[in-house]
Amino acid sequence: MRSDNARAGMQQAPARSLFNALGFTSEEMKKPMVGIVSSYNEIVPGHMNIDKIVDAVKLGVAEAGGVPVVFPAIAVCDGIAMGHIGMKYSLVTRDLIADSTECMALAHQFDALVMVPNCDKNVPGLLMAAARLDLPTVFVSGGPMLAGHVGGQKRSLSSMFEAVGAHAAGNMSEEEVENFVENVCPTCGSCSGMYTANSMNCLTEALGMGLRGNGTIPAVYSERIRLAKRAGYAVMDMYNKGITARQIMTKEAVLNALTVDMALGCSTNSMLHLPAIAHEIGFDFDIEFANPISEKTPNLCHLAPAGPTYMEDLNEAGGVWAVMKELADIGLLNTDCLTVTGKTVGENIANAINKNPEVIRPVDNPYTKTGGLAVLKGNLAPDGSVVKRSAVVPEMLVHEGPARVFDSEEDAIAAIKGGKIVEGDVVVIRYEGPKGGPGMREMLNPTSAIAGMGLGSSVALITDGRFSGASRGASIGHVSPEAAVGGPIALVEEGDIIAIDIPNYTMTLKVSDEELAARKAKWQPREPKVTTGYLRRYAAQVTSGNRGAILRTPEF
Repeated sequence: MRSDNARAGMQQAPARSLFNALGFTSEEMKKPMVGIVSSYNEIVPGHMNIDKIVDAVKLGVAEAGGVPVVFPAIAVCDGIAMGHIGMKYSLVTRDLIADSTECMALAHQFDALVMVPNCDKNVPGLLMAAARLDLPTVFVSGGPMLAGHVGGQKRSLSSMFEAVGAHAAGNMSEEEVENFVENVCPTCGSCSGMYTANSMNCLTEALGMGLRGNGTIPAVYSERIRLAKRAGYAVMDMYNKGITARQIMTKEAVLNALTVDMALGCSTNSMLHLPAIAHEIGFDFDIEFANPISEKTPNLCHLAPAGPTYMEDLNEAGGVWAVMKELADIGLLNTDCLTVTGKTVGENIANAINKNPEVIRPVDNPYTKTGGLAVLKGNLAPDGSVVKRSAVVPEMLVHEGPARVFDSEEDAIAAIKGGKIVEGDVVVIRYEGPKGGPGMREMLNPTSAIAGMGLGSSVALITDGRFSGASRGASIGHVSPEAAVGGPIALVEEGDIIAIDIPNYTMTLKVSDEELAARKAKWQPREPKVTTGYLRRYAAQVTSGNRGAILRTPEF
C-alpha cells in the first residue's frame, strides 16, 4: 500500500501518533486509505448537497474494506460570479483545484481517490489531478438541478439571463423578471441544461471515469445517494484489481469523449477542458480534432439552451450510455477502452436503451448530421476559435456584417442594452482572453442580452474570452491568439467587415494583409488589468485558449 509510506515501520511511528490523534484504530492502519475530495460549500447550489454525497461515498468505501478520509476542494459558482470581477476567478480555479488535490494526495500518500465535484471547473480540475496522480480513482458528481417552470414551460438559468435582456428591451416587466427569479432554479444541483458543469459530468462517463448516471441523475434523487455508495465500492474494486486513472484516461478515451461531446451538444468550454486533461496524460490535443470528428458525428440531443429538453429528460431517456450506444452502433466509439467498472466501454453499453427518441435522436434521424461544436479558423483566428454550432439558428450559420468593437465585456453590455447594436452587426469583445482578462471571463451576459432583445437571429458575437454553456446563438469564443498578445482580434477596427462561415469552418476579417501588417506595426501591448495576487501570476503563466489555457511549466 502506498499509504504504508506514511504509516508503517519505526521511521513512521511519529506519523502513526498523528493518525492516532485523528482517531484511527490499529485495524484501520492496515487498510487502504482512500481520499475523498469533497467540493462541498454553501455558496454554490451545485455543491450544497455534496456533503450527503460524500457521506454515501464514505459508507461505500468502508463497506468495501477501505478507510475513507475527506479533504476539500474549492468551487466557484459561475452564475453568481457572472458580470463582475468575480468571473475572472472562475477558470483560474481549475488549476488551483488540480494543484491542491495533487498536494494533498501525495503529501498524505493516499492509496486511491474518489472525486466529488459538480460545477464547471471542479470536474476538469479533478480530472487533471486524477491523470497526474494515476491512482485508482472514481468520479461521482453532485448531480444536475431539476428544471424550473414558468408559465407552464420548463426553464433554466439561461432563461433567467435572457429575461434580463428582455426587460432591457422593454419586453418584460420587473414583476415578470421576479417570477423567473423565483422559479427557474428550484433545487440544488448543477444548472439544469447542457451547460458546462453537466457537459463535463457527462463527459466523465464518456471518458470512463464515472459510473452510469453520473452526469444525469438529478441531485435530489435518492438514486444519486445509491450511485455515491457504488462509487465507493468501485474505487475499492479498482484498487484490488490494480486499475489506475491513466489506464482509463487514454488518448482513445479522450477522443471518445470528444465524439460524445458532439452528439450531446456540449458547452464550448469542453474545448478548453479536454485539451487540458489530455495534456496531463501527455496527449497533445489540437482543437482542430473537433472538425473531422464533427463531420462524421451526428448531433443527437438538443438540451437547453439549444432546445426544450433538460438533464432530467436525458436521464429518463437512458442517459449518456444510451447516447454512446447509438454512436457505437455506427462505429464512432472505441469500445475497447477500460472504465471504472473494470469493464470496457463496449461491455458497459451493450444493453443500453434509448427510451425516448425525441430526447435522444436515433443516428438515422439526428438533429444535424454534424456535431455540436465547430472550430473556425481564418485571418481573424489563425490558431482557431470555437462555436457551439448546435445552438446557432440556421440563418446565422453564414453571416457577414460590420464589426462593433469593445475592449471589455462591460462596454459591450452597455451598448447592447442601450440599443446601439442593430441587426447584422458583429460584436467583437477583446482583451478578455486567458492573459488579457486575465482569467477568460464567460460572456453569458452579452449573449443573453442579445437574445433577450430579439437579436439572436441577426447578430454575431466574437471574443477572445469564452462563453457559458448557457449561451446560444452565433457566439464564437476562444479566438486565438488573443488580443493581449497582439493577435489579429486586437487589430479589428469599428466597421470592418467580418465574414463567418460555420459550415466551412472559417472566420475572415475582410481587411487586406497589407493593412493588417500596418495596424500590427502600430499596436502596443496594454498595461495588465491586474498587477497583484494570483491573477497576476496566472496571467504570466497561462497559454492561449486553443491550448486549453493550460499553465506553462517553467524550464529548470
